[in-house]
Amino acid sequence: MTYYLISLITAILLTSLLLAPRITTVEGFYKGFSETGRGPGLWTLVLSQVTTWIFARSLMTAAILGFYYGIAGAIAYAAYYLSFVTGAAIIDHLRFRHGHENVQSFLTARFGRTGSSLYNFVVILRLLSEVFANLIVVGEIFGLKGTMEYFIAMLAIGTVTLFYSAAGGLRASLKTDVFQSILVLVFVAILFVAMLNHSAFDAVALFSSTPDITSPGWVLALVALLQVWSYPLHDPVMMDRGFLVDRKTTRMSFIHAAWISILAIFAFALLGVFAGLNKTGSEQMLITLTRLFGEPLMLLLSAALVVSALSTLDSTFSSAAKLVVKDMKLLPETVNSGRIVMLAFLCLGGLFLLLNSKDLYAAVAVSGTLSMFLLPVIVFSIWGNKDIAVWALIVTFAVTLFGSVTYITESSGYTSWMTELFGYNHKYSKLLIICLTIAITGFITFSLGQKSVSIQPAPKLKD
Repeated sequence: MTYYLISLITAILLTSLLLAPRITTVEGFYKGFSETGRGPGLWTLVLSQVTTWIFARSLMTAAILGFYYGIAGAIAYAAYYLSFVTGAAIIDHLRFRHGHENVQSFLTARFGRTGSSLYNFVVILRLLSEVFANLIVVGEIFGLKGTMEYFIAMLAIGTVTLFYSAAGGLRASLKTDVFQSILVLVFVAILFVAMLNHSAFDAVALFSSTPDITSPGWVLALVALLQVWSYPLHDPVMMDRGFLVDRKTTRMSFIHAAWISILAIFAFALLGVFAGLNKTGSEQMLITLTRLFGEPLMLLLSAALVVSALSTLDSTFSSAAKLVVKDMKLLPETVNSGRIVMLAFLCLGGLFLLLNSKDLYAAVAVSGTLSMFLLPVIVFSIWGNKDIAVWALIVTFAVTLFGSVTYITESSGYTSWMTELFGYNHKYSKLLIICLTIAITGFITFSLGQKSVSIQPAPKLKD
């Protein structure tokens, strides 16, 4: 199968290289505008949003959650894609109520440099985690950790993606995302139909696979419903695509991306549920799926993972370039500056691969938790238009950072004080406690930090 997979991926890489334009203008590189100055169309935005959020690690996580926790795990992960709905509301207020052209300018206006600095710190961690998380999945498809095949696969995918991303910036990402998104959706649809037509498929067993209401899968679903309010704001890929075109197109792109992504990720997660119901002994998920579907269909599954990694990496590079050059203004606003940033993020993300895999997976999972310091910002500042003291943001961030580090140490087994204190062993139960603590702390501090002076809304941008 490896030969056929390499051939298929090579064809996809070559197509992506041919589709990616070479951009020399700042507007095209950082905002995705065409040579004539036009922004992306509705379905380009929709498919770009879909494929950058259905990334390689998310597909694997969705299936694994279904494999271990049944239908609850599938529902829990699909719930995170409601972020498109909350993200649409956040973008709409930032742009058309407050009149800002990026997240950083709003945070600077409300909380000074402290607000934008804390936000940039979280966003940089998010972007770096996207790099190494997707490279890990690619490496594991082609070989065991530490093998020559493992590193060659990561190097090849990372290098090719960097090459066409550096050539075309966000414009290249948008154009290749359309092709890559269609491929991923077709592959997922084929696998889903194959599951429905399998002799071992039992819909009743599938949808009743998590009867225990205390299952970690249902606990994670509660965590998702807490994190989904703040998750989109810390995702620069989603936010960047919210500042490109008019109000109606932006809103519709988020709505369509929501239902398409939810259906696609839920369908893929059900493959994991199906595998979990039909495993024998201590079989791992991919081995079970290979036995059930055979190698030809597993070729499509592997290809879907690699293509989704491609689409996420190029979007990560373009967002990293925009963050450092345009939003943080650390380098001159030129195309070459963006290319330097892209290379730096690939190298830095690659360095994380030297860490223990268990710690890397915990670091990826903690992203949503770290974003929760933004929850009161959204409710009080973006939606409520309240003037809040900077100390409230700092206290909320400190509690969030402590909670995020605690989740990493607890889930990796370095500490166990939460088990001793609360009596819960599973990491998702601990995560729910951490998220509730952050949310409560944030709402209390922001309530206490409200200033009596009201804020006049900034001039609204045109629709």
